[in-house]
Amino acid sequence: MSDTVDLLIRGALLVATCDETDRELPGGWVAVTGGLVTGVGTTREPPARRVLDATGCLVTPGLINTHHHIYQNLTRSYAPVVNGTLFEWLTGLYPLWAALDEEASYLSAWVGLAELALGGCTTSTDHLYVAGRGDLWSAEIQAAKELGFRFHPTRGAMSVSIKDGGLPPDSVVQDEDEILADAERLVKRHHDPSHGAMTRIAIAPCSPFSVSPSLMRSAAELAERLDVRLHTHLAEDPDEETYCLERFGRRPIEQFEEVGWLTGRSWVAHCIYPSAGEIARLGAAGVGVAHCPSSNMLIGGGGFAPVREFRAAGVPVGLGCDGSASTDSASLWLEARTALLLGRQRRGPTGMTAREVLSMATKGGAACLGRTGELGRLAVGAAGDVVCWPLEGPAYAGALTDPVEAWLRCGPSSARHTVIAGNPVVENGALTTPGVEDILTRHRLAATRIQRLGDGTTNPGRSKQR
Repeated sequence: MSDTVDLLIRGALLVATCDETDRELPGGWVAVTGGLVTGVGTTREPPARRVLDATGCLVTPGLINTHHHIYQNLTRSYAPVVNGTLFEWLTGLYPLWAALDEEASYLSAWVGLAELALGGCTTSTDHLYVAGRGDLWSAEIQAAKELGFRFHPTRGAMSVSIKDGGLPPDSVVQDEDEILADAERLVKRHHDPSHGAMTRIAIAPCSPFSVSPSLMRSAAELAERLDVRLHTHLAEDPDEETYCLERFGRRPIEQFEEVGWLTGRSWVAHCIYPSAGEIARLGAAGVGVAHCPSSNMLIGGGGFAPVREFRAAGVPVGLGCDGSASTDSASLWLEARTALLLGRQRRGPTGMTAREVLSMATKGGAACLGRTGELGRLAVGAAGDVVCWPLEGPAYAGALTDPVEAWLRCGPSSARHTVIAGNPVVENGALTTPGVEDILTRHRLAATRIQRLGDGTTNPGRSKQR
């Protein structure tokens, strides 16, 4: 390999490639040119225009966040609802989220994606499903472009309000024809199906208790016609199962199948309460699951997602932070560590390993997003998304035998370098995009405006647009 590469990441303690054979390369390097990996090895480093030092680091593919509600960082740890059930938590926050506008959407996305990048995430979805003011999705896509972040926003929606037997109020639902037309508009404007794409759109009606069966069916048909993916919440809470049985006469996953979503085009969030037969059907269809361990423990009704059973049945499993008002942080490292601990809580000391979790956080996430082989691995031709995790300092003292296990057992850990499409978005632990303090000041103002709705001190209004 004699040609000069754009970027060389060298001197790693270990490169965990997550490729087809899960090669691990002590002292390895990764080369990136034109946004794609052009080499991985241990000897004969290529000449490079730019070099990043990975001394003392575990180097992995960038982590992939398969479920999030980024706008919710505007209502983090909102005191009136922090100890409620899922349904109590939602009904307490819906009125606040109705005030979301383009400015707030942009600011929350900028902050949320920056937080993810600092924690080693290079690709994230976002499930934005409230009917706010303006083009909320294009606003958050703009933030992702400014940061250089690989982004899979989903055109979420709710159409069934309280008056129609659903959970949300009228202020956050939309007409079904409007939802479908806007989803098609966003796909045509922003979706990039090419290899190495930075932006892709999915269609994402919110949940069985907030959308109609007709919208679910129409969304599946539209996704098929536009060749994009489908996303929703599923089997998240015992209240959801009660609702589905009373309203549809079926369990949530049975209803999911009834409306045409049991397909490899779909991935779902949580899926804590499937039966053994339902797990098998999900696996046979290729439906992916975003495992959200922190959220599941905080507001998920006390259940444990059957992660090992999913993977054994062929269900692609990725990791998700979920909303920043339910888990209140956006760290894929934290979700990975929690997935390790929760797996062992369920099944004992052999119930989960760090390498299984790393696979879910990378290759599993790529499979959920329909990007197997392109994301979530370090191999020639894959996207140049790379993270250098420093295994140094007091937290890692004595962790000498296995860098991958140490990565999750020790810590906490954040990225030294986060590289997306060959561009360092985080370098030496700091964002490379300027302006973060100004963004945080504006974010605080937007969050204050929205949270004041909860105590009746102001009315929903449109903040100044960018």
